Amino acid sequence: MNDQEKVSTYIEKHEHWRSQFTSFRKILGRTELTETVKWGAPSYILQGKIVVGFVGFKHHCALWFQQGVFLKDLRKKLLNAEEGTTRGMRQWCFETGDAVNAKLVRAYVLEAIENQKAGKQIKPIKKELVIPVELAAALKKSSKLRKGFDSLSPGKQREYADNISSARHEKTRLSRLEKTTPMIISGAGLNDHYKT
Repeated sequence: MNDQEKVSTYIEKHEHWRSQFTSFRKILGRTELTETVKWGAPSYILQGKIVVGFVGFKHHCALWFQQGVFLKDLRKKLLNAEEGTTRGMRQWCFETGDAVNAKLVRAYVLEAIENQKAGKQIKPIKKELVIPVELAAALKKSSKLRKGFDSLSPGKQREYADNISSARHEKTRLSRLEKTTPMIISGAGLNDHYKT
């Protein structure tokens, strides 16, 4: 299945947001951006970098701008999805029944394209991997777990480590470790199910 077919399938799968997604795709298709799928969602790239994409959630869908922090946002449409965590990405949320103002969306997209061409971007900060005590002990005990964990990307390793260490109580940390052990061994990321 090529990228265009994957995007079509994504739109069909999200029946509730089909109208908005179809509008987004039409607007984005009339730009110099290349349509692809990244992180399981339709994404539009230029110079090898994601500029904009769209995604559906339960209560809203969103048009997200990878380096949206640089957009002027004169109409105040953009939100930081996760204050304190998300540095550059901004999203424009749409709820059931919201119409897509094609002219306004296009203006935001064209500005994002110009920002990409100008090289405006926030560089990601690499987080250090801190393995919680419970996970470290389990990795020493099980060679299968160690092999699975070592095969994960640094980002996926951090997801598991952060998930386990963020629990306040040891009982919860151990429970999370027990639940995620089969996923680690299989090479799956903690949040992979959100990306399909």
